Formats: sequence, C-alpha cells, structure tokens
Amino acid sequence: MTNDNQSMGDLFPDLGPEDPVVSGIAHDKSEVQVTLRRIPDVPGVSTSVFTSLAEAGVNVDMIVQAAASTGTADISFTASESQQRQIEQVLTDKRDELKYESLDINKEVGKVALVGVGMKTHSGIAATFFRALSEKNINVLMISTSEIRISAMVPLADLEDAVRAIHTKFNLDSDQVEAVVYGGTGR
Repeated sequence: MTNDNQSMGDLFPDLGPEDPVVSGIAHDKSEVQVTLRRIPDVPGVSTSVFTSLAEAGVNVDMIVQAAASTGTADISFTASESQQRQIEQVLTDKRDELKYESLDINKEVGKVALVGVGMKTHSGIAATFFRALSEKNINVLMISTSEIRISAMVPLADLEDAVRAIHTKFNLDSDQVEAVVYGGTGR
C-alpha cells in the first residue's frame, strides 16, 4: 500500500548515526536559466506559463518567483539547454497572452547540488553549503531544496570552483565518505 502523502524523509529514513549526513555532490553544465520579467502578478499566470511549456514537452527544473510592489513579478526557471529553442518559441508565441515585459535566457549557468539522506535530521547544512560558496565569492543565482538535497545555480565560470569548495567544506575528499560526483550532459 502506498501513501501519496509520504515525504522524502519517509521514503529515505535516517539509517543511523554511522551513515554520512552528506553523501555526494552533483553538478550540471547543461541547463539554461529563463526569466520572464514584469509579468502580471495575478492568479493563473504561472499556470499559463508552465502549462504552455508542458504542452511543448519542456521539462522544467528549478522555479523561482519574485513579486514586486508594482503588481508584477519575475518568474525564473531552469531547463535543459537542448530545449532552449522550444522555450523561446513557446514564450514568444504566448507574449500577448502572458503580458510579460521581457524574456531573458542565460546560458552561462551551472547547477551544483549537495545530496544526503542525513541532511533532513541535521541543522546547519544549508549554512555550510552557502558559506562554502561565499568564501569563494561565488554568487548564487537560484536555490532549490528538498529534505535530501540543496541545489544552487551559479555562474558557469564559477561552477568548478563551487564543486571544489563544497566538496572540501563537507570533507568529501576524506576516506570516510565516498563522494558521488556527476557532471551532467551537454557542453
């Protein structure tokens, strides 16, 4: 019997104190960051954006919406670089309906993610993750989290430094933990 209300913590329970809090780092160079600027901040707009993209077969990864006091919002999301033309076509075709002011696509981004089942029961993981980036003067463009993962979009030029900084900060270069590093596909 399955429970549709299960959390990631239910599906991946804490396996004990001997298990590592963090088990690995993943990174991906093959995404683009898309931003719709000054889109009306009203119910249904996000539905229209993401339904249009879904109908075109676009798989969306991270999503961030920031509202302004002017009644508009910026919606940013990431998707595979291989779908950039589809994204541009769909959003350009829907411009009159969506009423956004501008469309920005940034190809110079990369995602770094920290993964670990133990993250759900230990505080300070996010603080350490972002400290590692800050100490290397790496700007975070977007953030996405779950109980077992923290992901950040960073400038592509800083991606390798971000991976190394996080790897070192979490002692994943020691013999105690086997680090899983995935470089993604693409470029």
